[in-house]
Amino acid sequence: MTLLFISTLIISCSSDESLSYKNDFQSSQATWFNFKESSKNSYKYVVVGGSVFATYSWQTTITVSNGKIISRNFKYIGNTANIPAEQLEWTENESEINSHQNSGAAAALTLDEIYAKAKDEWLVKRKNVTNYFEAKNDGLISQCGYVEKGCMDDCFVGITIKSIERL
Repeated sequence: MTLLFISTLIISCSSDESLSYKNDFQSSQATWFNFKESSKNSYKYVVVGGSVFATYSWQTTITVSNGKIISRNFKYIGNTANIPAEQLEWTENESEINSHQNSGAAAALTLDEIYAKAKDEWLVKRKNVTNYFEAKNDGLISQCGYVEKGCMDDCFVGITIKSIERL
C-alpha cells in the first residue's frame, strides 16, 4: 500500500498539470526537436547574466557538436576595471568543460538538458513563486525560471539565452 501511495505521489508531482506555461513550453520543445534534427544536434548558444548591484554583466557561450559539449567560453562585459585580468575571459575545451568552478559562468548544459530542467525544475508550479517562460529565439527557449515572491534583488533562478544558432 505504501509503495502504491509513493508511486502515485511521484507520478502526480511530475505531471504536466503541475507545469506553468505548459502550452508554450510544449510548442517550444517541438521547435527544439525540429531544430535538433535539422542542425544534426550541432549548435551554439549564449547565456547572459548580471546583477542589479554590478556595473558589468557576463555571458557564456556553449558549443555543442553532435549532441556533445565541445567548448564553454565565458567573459565579463561592461565596466570590468575591478575584475582581475585572468578572470575577464576564458575558454574551456572539450576535456576541460566545467573546470572553472565558482565563476559567473553558466553550467555547460545541452539544450536537451535545459529543456529537461525547464520541465522538471524551473516551470514546476509552486506556492510563493512566479514562473517565467519565453521562446524568443525563433521559437526556442530564451528565458525560463522562477522568482520567489517577496524577493527583491537578483532572485531569478533559471536561464536567459540571448541567442541559439546552428554550427
